[in-house]
Amino acid sequence: MRSVQRSILFSALDRYIGLLLVFVATAVLARLLSPEEFGIYAVVNAITSIIAACFQEFAGASYLIQKRELSRASVQTTFTITLVISAATAIMLFVFAQPIAHLFELDRLRQGIEISALNFLLLPFSGTIAALFRREMQFGTLAVCNLAASTTIAVVSIALAMAHFSYMAPLWGAVAGNAVLAVMLLIWRKDFGAMRPSLVDCREIVGFGLYSGAVSVVNVFYGLAPQLFLARVLDFTAVGLYSRATASTQIFDKLVTQVISPVVMPAVVAQRKAGGDLKAVYLEAIQLLSAVQWPFLAFMAIMARPIILIWLGPTWLEVVPLVQLLCIGNLALFAACLTYPVFVAVGRVQDALISSLISLPPSLLVIFGASFLGVHAVAASALVTLPFQAAVAFHFLGRHLDLGIREFVRTLLRSGAVTALVIAGVSICAALTDAQGLMSLARLASAFSVAVLCWGLGLAITGHPLLQQFHYAAAGLARMVPGLWRSRTAS
Repeated sequence: MRSVQRSILFSALDRYIGLLLVFVATAVLARLLSPEEFGIYAVVNAITSIIAACFQEFAGASYLIQKRELSRASVQTTFTITLVISAATAIMLFVFAQPIAHLFELDRLRQGIEISALNFLLLPFSGTIAALFRREMQFGTLAVCNLAASTTIAVVSIALAMAHFSYMAPLWGAVAGNAVLAVMLLIWRKDFGAMRPSLVDCREIVGFGLYSGAVSVVNVFYGLAPQLFLARVLDFTAVGLYSRATASTQIFDKLVTQVISPVVMPAVVAQRKAGGDLKAVYLEAIQLLSAVQWPFLAFMAIMARPIILIWLGPTWLEVVPLVQLLCIGNLALFAACLTYPVFVAVGRVQDALISSLISLPPSLLVIFGASFLGVHAVAASALVTLPFQAAVAFHFLGRHLDLGIREFVRTLLRSGAVTALVIAGVSICAALTDAQGLMSLARLASAFSVAVLCWGLGLAITGHPLLQQFHYAAAGLARMVPGLWRSRTAS
């Protein structure tokens, strides 16, 4: 448990400092680039991300982490397969960049796709080594390398945007950041032998990767499909607005979910190997996650206007209703980061694919139909599609964990009470500060203070288990700090 807490601490430092860099970079870029330019960047990013998800998971991190006894040959084979697929993908993107640009009736997409294709030549190196560090729970090392890469992305993107590189600025920034990440990981690991070609255990790796890669590409495509639909049906300004709304809604994922996600897979797999009760672990995890995610998204929905004004500026106020709709829809996905790791832990990765194939195609049809009605309709479709996806995933997980709907709902009652108290407090505060005509920053600061107060009060009144976790974390940090201080003074 202490190793898990330490890993989460390092992962949190990595994500929070990285998020701060992204926040600053986005605020600056939002004032240097127009919504249309953001839209072009978003479409290029969507196309390449869908393809990247396919090859990254086909023989990547998940296999290396879940493998009980990992041989050197398996690592080499994983790298070899990933490199071959990524190189082929880069070539394919170069070849089809022009037809894709023609499909969206914008020639500028071609150059953006060609630049983004360079990332595929770097990702096999950084992806393989990062997976090994995650397997060994060395999140401190990953934090240093990721922060160097994030800093590079932010600096290069802003500098090029100021030099009038338009939508190409963040694309070149991503290439520079991935190059820094790959070089730093290679230097830190000092194990170039792991990059030697090999095809040992190829059948096992490919067998696992077929399901893992399919799950990844289906889910990534679903997440980015609205931007592609809007680009084809409407225009790139609508894509820019929706992509900024999505990025705003995903602040919780960057603050919390992406902190624990790198730790969840190895931790859940280790729990399973040790004969632990996965049902108890799952119920405790969703209780803790819902107590943080629900109040956070509720606060975001109520205070969306001042948040957008401060972060992106007045030219982006059109995204406010989109953010509110997406926040409400995303309430259903509080347990999403646990679904795939649990399927892997119980040896049923194929069920992750089956549940995605059941829930995502109908959801895509709803989104596609909504795109003809406008960007607001696309955002509103999340109120239907996301709860449906959560319900399908729970159906499959419930069978493996022997978990019924009543027990599931009963576990979430205290989190619901905490969220209701936060909603009431923030709504009253927002109404009062709005009536008084306070500045956006003052309104946001007042509402945030009230939200934190109501949240803490709700946890205390309900006796939520999250309070106990705070006590454990504080005690663990108190033990770690003196140890780190003694090790530094001794050196």
